[in-house]
Amino acid sequence: MEDMVRELRVELDEEQYEQLVRAARDRHEDPTVYARRVLDQELDKARFLEGSALFLSAPGVREEFASRFGPQPGASASAVQGW
Repeated sequence: MEDMVRELRVELDEEQYEQLVRAARDRHEDPTVYARRVLDQELDKARFLEGSALFLSAPGVREEFASRFGPQPGASASAVQGW
């Protein structure tokens, strides 16, 4: 099955556009490619967080997880929050 491609137009003010161009240049990427990659990463993050919340809401999962890994977030949890 072929993926449907859709176009999304985003309007940026001059300052936002210049910031996007600078960030893309710093990474040696075309601004359009960079913007697409950043959007993909944000959507992946949202899907991951949504899936995690759904997983943890299943009956007994949170308790089982806590019994294996402890009830409190570990030191690496702050790294995940800043992801």
